[in-house]
Amino acid sequence: MSLVLLTGAAGRIGTFLRGGLPERGHALRCLDVVPIVETRPGEEHVVADAADLAAMIDATQGVDAVVHMAGISGESTWPAIERANIQGTYAALEAARLAGVQRVVLASSNHATGYTPRPDDGLLREADAPPRPDTYYGVSKVAMEGLGSLYADRYGLDVVCLRIGTSAEEPTSTRHLSTWLSPDDTVSLVHAALTAPSPGFAVVWGVSANTRNWWDLTSARALGYEPQDDAEVYAGALVEAYGEPDLSDPVHARVGGEFTTAEYDAEPGTTR
Repeated sequence: MSLVLLTGAAGRIGTFLRGGLPERGHALRCLDVVPIVETRPGEEHVVADAADLAAMIDATQGVDAVVHMAGISGESTWPAIERANIQGTYAALEAARLAGVQRVVLASSNHATGYTPRPDDGLLREADAPPRPDTYYGVSKVAMEGLGSLYADRYGLDVVCLRIGTSAEEPTSTRHLSTWLSPDDTVSLVHAALTAPSPGFAVVWGVSANTRNWWDLTSARALGYEPQDDAEVYAGALVEAYGEPDLSDPVHARVGGEFTTAEYDAEPGTTR
């Protein structure tokens, strides 16, 4: 059984992974800035800041892989995003390098390319969506992918960046009918990223097998990911409540959805 350092283990995605990765053969060393209240048998626990390089170096000793899910999961101020998300990614990769850990899985996001238009026809490949961040949060995910690429090319690490859509128990909006990543598929995606033979550097979309997907999962499937869930089972209730999505609305017309709208400006009313 491999030992995986899981950062952000107390968060939503971390909780999904704690529930499913051990069944896939991964023992977990769980790290978060807050204690995990509901512990699980066999888990190791570390209370530390994932942006603290010294703490990450200590936590990475003896592990086989790092799954880095720690950080701010939405828009915030630049100083907060810079420390938690950018410094945190650097600390995860540098600690892995110093500890001789070969495999790092990073939680990127669709918001790294949030201003990319939804395709009129067909599915959006990763190559069709270069960096086009929608927020400071999105910028931090571009930086994450850039750091991952550097550590793969310069130091030979295998680094897989998952451009996660909406990882949630279930969809709660009509947009989520396209972007949902179910808890079970979240586990399957991370397991594939951990076990794919020699992926080098890879950036893949992270969504379930949704009928309304606009993201091409070919690259994720090449890692061994086989999504099982489809948000369409929730479509009837969501469409009844909110109506069919207007695909010309920025929420549905851009990869980043509502993150591209004015309400997500971290510093409204200021001159830049």
